[in-house]
Amino acid sequence: MELDQLAAFIAVAQHGSFSQAAEQLHLTQPAVSKRVSQLEDQLDARLFDRIGRRIALTEAGRALLPRARRLLNDAAEIRRALDDLSGEVRGRLVMGTSHHIGLHRLPEPLKRYTRAHPGVELDIRFMDSEAACHAVEIGDLELAIVTLPPEPLPRLRTQPIWDDPLHFMVAGAHPLATRRQITLQELLEHPAVLPGTNTYTRGILERAARAAGLRLRTGMETNYLETLRMLAEAGLGWSLLPATQLTDQLVALEVPGISLRRSLGAVTHERRSLSNAARAMVEVCRN
Repeated sequence: MELDQLAAFIAVAQHGSFSQAAEQLHLTQPAVSKRVSQLEDQLDARLFDRIGRRIALTEAGRALLPRARRLLNDAAEIRRALDDLSGEVRGRLVMGTSHHIGLHRLPEPLKRYTRAHPGVELDIRFMDSEAACHAVEIGDLELAIVTLPPEPLPRLRTQPIWDDPLHFMVAGAHPLATRRQITLQELLEHPAVLPGTNTYTRGILERAARAAGLRLRTGMETNYLETLRMLAEAGLGWSLLPATQLTDQLVALEVPGISLRRSLGAVTHERRSLSNAARAMVEVCRN
């Protein structure tokens, strides 16, 4: 059993596709299929059911997946430990971040990082913050720079970097746009465009509404904050957005007694020692 075979198996399981796994691994599709077939031969077990174009894990594949991830993570940990003995900042850093942070927070730190550490190969994956935290938990990412979970998650370590105040925003033509102050109850009587219910940002608002004995009235949902800003500008409803999203077409509303904010920062696994490259990335973001 070879690590390359396990990596191919994990990639196919993750994407549900041999072609997408090949793209991730920078291999041809036949090469990925061969590695998976060799692994199946060695284990004397079928790992995937192939029905037409659909790929699904078998019972044996589901049993192998977490163990295969642990083996690859242990091997990567050994490589990092040996590489880091020199004190140099180099090697490959696999990190995740959200589209919003990638657009509004990371450009300047990334410029400084790549200038200071040209020996690091960056593999940055864009995804929802919740998905990135899960990827750190299962070992697919070494580091995530994302919206931090409001409540601690098992096996994850969080490090705040940026404070991110949230504001209620409406289009200039919205009925509430001319009000100097409104109550939360008045706001919630109007349709909203908000992140999905499974997001940390939505959870912050849900808790505030529940504390006031109120319920949200959601019109449309999407996890992309730039899209929510566009929908709010178009007058489809009010939204809760970071200050970075305020434009000339939007008005920030003041709701007395309600001050919502989220924390953006680094997420790592509590049992995983960080590489020099990951520690340097967190430090650059903090500074």
